Amino acid sequence: MSLIFFPPPIQQINSEIIHRAGVDLYVLRLDLMHPWVNGNKWFKLKYNLLEAKEKNFTTLLTFGGAYSNHIYATAAAGNLFGFRTIGVIRGEERLPLNPTLSFAVQQGMRLVYMNREMYRQRNTPALEEYLQQRFGQVFIIPEGGSNLNGVRGCMEIIGDAMPTALTEPVLSVAEGRSRSAGYAYAFDHICVACGTATTLAGITLSLHQGQRAIAFPVLKNGSFLAQEIESLLTNYLASDLPAPSNSPAPWELVCDYHFGGYAKVNDELLLFSQQFREKHGIPLDYVYTAKMFYGVMDLLKQGFFGKSDSLLLVHTGGLQGNVGMEEKLQRFSKI
Repeated sequence: MSLIFFPPPIQQINSEIIHRAGVDLYVLRLDLMHPWVNGNKWFKLKYNLLEAKEKNFTTLLTFGGAYSNHIYATAAAGNLFGFRTIGVIRGEERLPLNPTLSFAVQQGMRLVYMNREMYRQRNTPALEEYLQQRFGQVFIIPEGGSNLNGVRGCMEIIGDAMPTALTEPVLSVAEGRSRSAGYAYAFDHICVACGTATTLAGITLSLHQGQRAIAFPVLKNGSFLAQEIESLLTNYLASDLPAPSNSPAPWELVCDYHFGGYAKVNDELLLFSQQFREKHGIPLDYVYTAKMFYGVMDLLKQGFFGKSDSLLLVHTGGLQGNVGMEEKLQRFSKI
């Protein structure tokens, strides 16, 4: 497995919808950074891995569902950087393992299943103490990498964006070194799918005056995430972690494109994803990026953005989940 991470390329998108809206639209291809540890998952894991290494932990423990991109990426990252990994999976074991969990096991991850009632207590001190007693000294990473280390890593997403082809390997990523790119000032709006709000919080802390972040929650009734975002921003700014050079940029939630809720899809979204890939050569994952891209295109039709605005859409990876999702959809279609 490669230890080389690549700087994410930026791809401009052109279409009649974009032309009529009078905007420039670009995609930051975080999905191309690494075959297995890519997207926002790498940025959320990066400083958790560094802290675990600095504190001499040898085992990582984290949480996720059966199709979790975070479980997939943590298993691969643990294998890459010499950690044992334990994945606490929500729900009961189902055999044969789906592609996500099968990959995690191949990377050396030990899977432990937890009933949903107990799983809901995953962020409590009581459950953390239980896990430490059961598994010994493990470094616990929250579900989705949603902690201040995750926010810190996501502050580097836009700074790491470089206006070059995918040519120069980044060999120093594991040591926590980051890149900066002055051209990031060029974008008026940074758009991202939103699940735990960690990525949005990090991006908001990294932007410059005149820029704003727009998040598209993939959960039904996603407006509750506003409180999560404020909490992450407040706690990060009150911490001893490296402070941003600017005040948090303005941000907003657009909650109308969840397609029924988390991991819910319909024929319209599937068709959009297929057509987008065929036209622009960019595959989208159904759970996150497809919903955000659909939302942006719909807002362009409505005149939501100003003429001559420049948009950067963050492709947060997660394409591995499409395999399991497609298998699930095929099973449901036969019922």
